[in-house]
Amino acid sequence: MAKNKSQQEFVKEITPRSVDFAQWYTDVVKKAELADYSGVKGCMVIRPYGYAIWENIQRDLDARFKALGHENVYMPMFIPESLLQKEKDHVEGFAPECAWVTVGGQNQLSERLCVRPTSETLFCQHFKDIIHSYRDLPKLYNQWVNVVRWEKTTRPFLRTSEFLWQEGHTMHATEEEAKKETLQMLKVYKDFYLESLAIPAITGQKTEKEKFAGAMETYTIEPMMHNGVALQGGTSHYFGDGFAKAFDITFTDKDNQIKYPHQTSWGVSTRMIGAIIMTHGDNNGLILPPAIAPIQIVVIPVQQHKEGVLEKAASVTEALKKAGLRVYMDQSDNSPGWKYSQYEMKGVPVRLELGPRDIENNSCVLVSRVTREKKFVSLDNLEEEVQAMLKFVHDELVERALKNRKEKTHDAHTHEEFLEIAANRPGFIRAMWCGDSACEDQLKDETGGVKSRCIPFTEEHLSDTCVCCGKKAKHMVVWGRQY
Repeated sequence: MAKNKSQQEFVKEITPRSVDFAQWYTDVVKKAELADYSGVKGCMVIRPYGYAIWENIQRDLDARFKALGHENVYMPMFIPESLLQKEKDHVEGFAPECAWVTVGGQNQLSERLCVRPTSETLFCQHFKDIIHSYRDLPKLYNQWVNVVRWEKTTRPFLRTSEFLWQEGHTMHATEEEAKKETLQMLKVYKDFYLESLAIPAITGQKTEKEKFAGAMETYTIEPMMHNGVALQGGTSHYFGDGFAKAFDITFTDKDNQIKYPHQTSWGVSTRMIGAIIMTHGDNNGLILPPAIAPIQIVVIPVQQHKEGVLEKAASVTEALKKAGLRVYMDQSDNSPGWKYSQYEMKGVPVRLELGPRDIENNSCVLVSRVTREKKFVSLDNLEEEVQAMLKFVHDELVERALKNRKEKTHDAHTHEEFLEIAANRPGFIRAMWCGDSACEDQLKDETGGVKSRCIPFTEEHLSDTCVCCGKKAKHMVVWGRQY
């Protein structure tokens, strides 16, 4: 499809991915009107279009959580220092990122308040008050809130000092139930990424070195971005009874014995919007998966000044809305070419063009954002054609992401091969590991930042020895650089 002049000028404002991926990302965030920098260092303004994506993500995930029996709650924003200190490993893990309130009004506080970086301690304090018997279990809670982690370097959606997220917190009578919950919620994330974000991802267990502070086991979902860099897309943690013991949370079991409950937590954040951009976007801007796109189809009236064009376009728009689709008709006085570029930039999955000649033929033109190919369709079966194209967009995005991951996943059998791949071939590296965190540190230092992403649930035996030290290998690990 040929570009008109206004489209060419518009697209020129985006740095090509191949020239500077980081700048391309920033350009897309700003030009697609997803977010902007704020007057507060490290914090972002999420603009209406970006927030609408988050609302659709939230709505989808919230329904999945509730279908499994989870309830939404809200915990305070502030955590007293004494409360945070109750779980030693947890507080040490978050200490470098904590923001503190020391003054309230005009008075010095008697105890510092931490602005929540996460809410395990707050939930535990509450659980202590409401859990007394096995009949009180399980407790399946979730909250949608903001958190603060004082980051040294920031980038919109990927790493900001304040961000939006959900955090699930559950308590169970047994280890078995808690571990089942931990893995169940990881699967919820994996399914959501694939079904709604069109992003395939690797799942597995974090190494001891990379697990969440205070957790016994941490599981992760790791999608690959277009440039081969990993993004920790979400995590699910099994805490055992460590927090319960620290907070003295007990219950009377069916056998009349006093026991400690077993705890989990799990969460994803607005970082997912960054993952969508970097997985699916191209040099023309954003490409949104249909399931979470604020506008699934944009209707562009062509030669809208001519009699009957706007009326017919409005009729088509309403018909598609009644079919349950998110539709927007742009009847502004901008040129059709400008509108094409604008909505390509914003990643709208399907564009519908309707002009006088189309109306005469009882037809319209559908354009897929992923291929930008035009398809002439009858208005008589428009809903079916639109639904089919939306499915095509989703499926094509999944296939492209899978192809990219396959092309950028490499196996290393020796130390030298690992270093060569890390230096010259971006992406994931599959390699055997002995289980010693010292080898993780060494490989990270030698490669300038390649870390263990996870021990995948499905391991392959690539060799008998650790890729770093040469000792007997225990696991196959997926390694990679991260945002």
